[in-house]
Amino acid sequence: FRDDFRTGANKWEPTDPTAWTIVNGNGRSIYRQHKKRSDYSPPHRSPYNMSLIKDLQVTDFDFTVDVLSTHEDYGHRDVCLFFGYQDPAHFYYVHLGKKTDDHANQIFIVNGADRIKISTHTTNGTNWDDEWHTVRIRRSEETGDILVFFNDMKTPVMMANDKNFRWGLVGIGSFDDTSDWARVRLRGTRHQPGAGRGGRTDR
Repeated sequence: FRDDFRTGANKWEPTDPTAWTIVNGNGRSIYRQHKKRSDYSPPHRSPYNMSLIKDLQVTDFDFTVDVLSTHEDYGHRDVCLFFGYQDPAHFYYVHLGKKTDDHANQIFIVNGADRIKISTHTTNGTNWDDEWHTVRIRRSEETGDILVFFNDMKTPVMMANDKNFRWGLVGIGSFDDTSDWARVRLRGTRHQPGAGRGGRTDR
């Protein structure tokens, strides 16, 4: 899957369509999440701003995006990437926050309850500025390994291991900030129907 947003955002499903728009900047099309606190209310404590790739569930994958944080600087300045998404109460997300604590700059699971960090490794924080950055998530359905890369695609900045959700949708957004997105690339194994929420796929 590839998207440079040159033909709009018809491949995406936002939780609040009024929070997202397409703009042009420096010769590229940008998917802009411009509303700090969207009208979406999640059933459990989790991000408010989310847009998922439509109808594309994957097991193993590499998900690579270019992102610009557009919020003013503060301790929890963030962007988020989503994966293993089953429904609004069951999914994983990566929170790339300016300063690390138990609720920021971690890998989280939402499993029928408020988000819980599952990171086994992270950094002191994601050094957001006013420049574009490249983020990648690498997920192994068989081992449960989750690796997150920021600019350097060789050394992960976050790691986790979890097998609760072996497949699901992927997407982009923020907890309650604003962000610009461009050049999305997803390579992986498409989920074949026939397994439950936590089950292995029929491959």
